[in-house]
Formats: sequence, C-alpha cells, structure tokens
Amino acid sequence: MTSMLPPVLALILLTLLVWVGMYATRIPAMQKAGIDPQDARHPGSLSALPASVRQVADNYNHLLEQPTIFYALVFYIVLSGHTDELGVLLAWTYVALRVVHTLIQCTVNIVVARFLVFALSTFILMVMAGRELLLLL
Repeated sequence: MTSMLPPVLALILLTLLVWVGMYATRIPAMQKAGIDPQDARHPGSLSALPASVRQVADNYNHLLEQPTIFYALVFYIVLSGHTDELGVLLAWTYVALRVVHTLIQCTVNIVVARFLVFALSTFILMVMAGRELLLLL
C-alpha cells in the first residue's frame, strides 16, 4: 500500500468509535447520578461521574488534539507528492500507537504506560515532519 490516506481514515474511524463509546457510557452514568444534561454545559460539571466514564471522554478529547498535527502533516506530505513506503509505514505506526493509547486510557489508564505511547507517537510525528524539512533544505 502506497497511500498515506488510509491511516487518516483509520484514525478518523477510531475517533468516531471512541465518540460512540463516550456517549454509551456517559449518558447512562449521568442518568444514574441524577445529572440533568443542562448541568453539563460547563467544563468540570461532570466530575461526579466515575473515572471509567470520564477517561473515555478524556481520550476522545485527546484524539482531537495531537492528531490534528498528524492530519495536517499527512495532507502536506500527500499534496507535496512526497509519499513513499517509509512515510506510509510511519503513518500507520502513528495510528497504531494512537490505538494503543486509546486502549490504555479507556481501560486500565496507567498514566506512565499512556505517556510512553504518547511520547513514541510524538516521536513518529517528529520524524515525519523532519523528513519533510530535509526535503525543503
């Protein structure tokens, strides 16, 4: 496979899957806790929910943060015509690490393990961006 776009789609699908999981856990937890949905209009108002519910929402937010760099970088690489096998491998590696990060955060939520995976995924982004910078020089 020589396209970098399937990893983008895979990460989008992961994000949407986590969104479904977030509301599948959040809505019942809010009902159980007697929280009126209108009370959720302010950040932090759902802190009474169990950690297992909040960590899925936290992961959803994380999938909307750093991956925006990935999306922009992949589109830059594709539009620049710099797609190659190593670039595709790096893109899939980034997505795989985000999947692992999601699995950790949505289940056991061990912060050190999560951070190591996050750091590795950040390193992959740095390598991808660094390769593009070298092509500019």
